[in-house]
Amino acid sequence: MTDQSDIVDHPVTYDVVVAGGGNAALCAAIAARRAGASVIVLEAASKFYRGGNTRHTRNMRCAHDAATATLSGPYTEDEFWDDLLRVTEGQTNEQLARLMIRESKDMLDWIVEQGVRFQPSLGGTLSLGRTNSFFLGGGRAMLNALYLTAELLGVDVRYEAEVVGLEMDDGRFRAAIVQHGNGRMRIGGKALVAAAGGFESNIDKLVEGWGEIARNFLIRGTPNNRGTVLDMLLGAGVDSIGDPTQCHAVAIDARAPKYDGGIITRLDCVVFGIVVNNNAERFYDEGEDVWPKRYAIWGRLVATQPNQIAYIIFDAKSANLFMPSLYPAIEAASITELAGKLDLDPDKLTTTVAQFNASVRAGSFNPDILDDCRTENLAPPKSHWARRLDSAPFYAYPVRPGITFTYLGVRVDQAARMMMKAGGPADNMYAAGEIMAGNVLGRGYAAGIGMTIGSVFGRIAGRGAATHAAQ
Repeated sequence: MTDQSDIVDHPVTYDVVVAGGGNAALCAAIAARRAGASVIVLEAASKFYRGGNTRHTRNMRCAHDAATATLSGPYTEDEFWDDLLRVTEGQTNEQLARLMIRESKDMLDWIVEQGVRFQPSLGGTLSLGRTNSFFLGGGRAMLNALYLTAELLGVDVRYEAEVVGLEMDDGRFRAAIVQHGNGRMRIGGKALVAAAGGFESNIDKLVEGWGEIARNFLIRGTPNNRGTVLDMLLGAGVDSIGDPTQCHAVAIDARAPKYDGGIITRLDCVVFGIVVNNNAERFYDEGEDVWPKRYAIWGRLVATQPNQIAYIIFDAKSANLFMPSLYPAIEAASITELAGKLDLDPDKLTTTVAQFNASVRAGSFNPDILDDCRTENLAPPKSHWARRLDSAPFYAYPVRPGITFTYLGVRVDQAARMMMKAGGPADNMYAAGEIMAGNVLGRGYAAGIGMTIGSVFGRIAGRGAATHAAQ
């Protein structure tokens, strides 16, 4: 048993204790406080690094019935559902997914009421101008607005306050044990909202599901999402949902840092070229569908390739069609020279490119729609946006799997209450954000849904926790 002798009791018992400091946590805290509850937010990171993965976001996907000042057209609930069903291949809880979509229609106005501002979408943003709203100033500005609102409302925020223990009794939360400075503190609460993220930055835990190849993965977001709160909840009888190998994983620049590379290391140029592995061989259809519905499959695809690395290759025709990475593309005057710079077999790469070029059937190239530029008699095919690689200079980006967040989490009901393994909901424990995203995302991803899950279920959880505390 863990030594309790050094734990100091906090003088205040709160109505709602929120574990986490990102979008979901702040939406929960604000909603609970606006409902009259006393609230504390426990953020493991420092103030500068607060917010977890939300710091690296740009937008959120919400249903809406008409164009707005920041959205170019309607995005109906049914279209949102169809997109989600397609990317998850049916691995989603329909009740919870439809609840999220329905509630998202109101979320854009609600989030603005909390001080967040949106901007029209920019060029090179995955053609999301109709479906996704972009934060003015990005995720960090969005977080700053939410934190300011929470603090003005009287929410107590503690930084460098890691939840290292949970006191629970038969599905009832009693208190959080918090590591703060050199000591530990017991903070009591009438309800808990767990919004502490997934376990993607815990490499050893990733290895448990993926095997040793996970040591080659890069983590796009915070190094603090180690799954500590998730493990404590599951160990205390909360029911789990999801597969430990399912996650939001994209292909990011292989030169990115191990942690916290964020959005600027993502590469959106796959559809404009070809992708080869260490053997200079293509391994998947680069033009299968529009990029917002396919970009999050490429991390998993690269993870299955030798040494978990691949190379996106394109030519001068496509060099200005996408937002570049933080790192410059590798440039060469010929495919042979490019192979040398990538340490690939020059004959194999030349053959792969030649076979691709010979299979291209010209059409009307249009990067914004499913065009008719495709290949014939090539395996794997390129279904759209296929153009010959024949215009020097030639370019390449090395890519590795970049894990954004994991889908194994806690099961919840429509009130965002955690469900217990023994059956039924927990008495006073709620969850929001990545820690419960697996209820909606069994697999796959579409741009902006993570923020939708966090904000919608954060608000639901906060309101529910405040109502419980008041009873």
